[in-house]
Amino acid sequence: MKMYGNWRSAAAFRVRIALNLKGIAYEEVFLDLDAGDQHKPDFLAINPQGAVPALFDGDGPPLTQSLAILDYLEETRTGVPLLPEEPRARARARSLAQVVACDTHPLYVPRVRTFLMENYGLPRERMLEFLRNAFITGLKTLETRLSNEAGTGRFCQGDAVSHADLCLISLWVGTGIFGIDTAAYPTVKRISEEVLALDAVARAHPLRQPGAPAS
Repeated sequence: MKMYGNWRSAAAFRVRIALNLKGIAYEEVFLDLDAGDQHKPDFLAINPQGAVPALFDGDGPPLTQSLAILDYLEETRTGVPLLPEEPRARARARSLAQVVACDTHPLYVPRVRTFLMENYGLPRERMLEFLRNAFITGLKTLETRLSNEAGTGRFCQGDAVSHADLCLISLWVGTGIFGIDTAAYPTVKRISEEVLALDAVARAHPLRQPGAPAS
């Protein structure tokens, strides 16, 4: 497999973890998003949205959107299962994943931040306030659900890693990058620490990818 990504992309991070957990060999092509690689004609021919990740599996067309890619890997590959078998548990794992991938992450991606500053004259500090609010809203939702719902175990859904954990950790790592106070989210923290301890996650970590700033 071949994936187009970037070190700081939360969406590419999720897919990278899944590939590692399932033991799938892949090559990752790292785009320089600051230089605008995602807007160049060659990449727009792969993904007209100009966003990563994009995944090639054999000779077929590219796959885009991280949750769709995660579902594809689950349906076509063996290895560690990343969704529960029981329908209600599977739906809950997907619901938690979507809190991050559909309702939280889209609010703080670089193109949104740039649009707010360039088109509405939003000062950088106000933009960061908007970004932090997106994080906090998502974290509050996750903390409430994970601390109160019966399905929570060692991980988001029971005691096995699922798509929910891949999405959760992509948000949690962002809190460190953007300096979000996480003291009010102990359940999110506990599960995130469990996920971060997995070798497949450590190898996929944004700060271990080419182009990432030195720690």
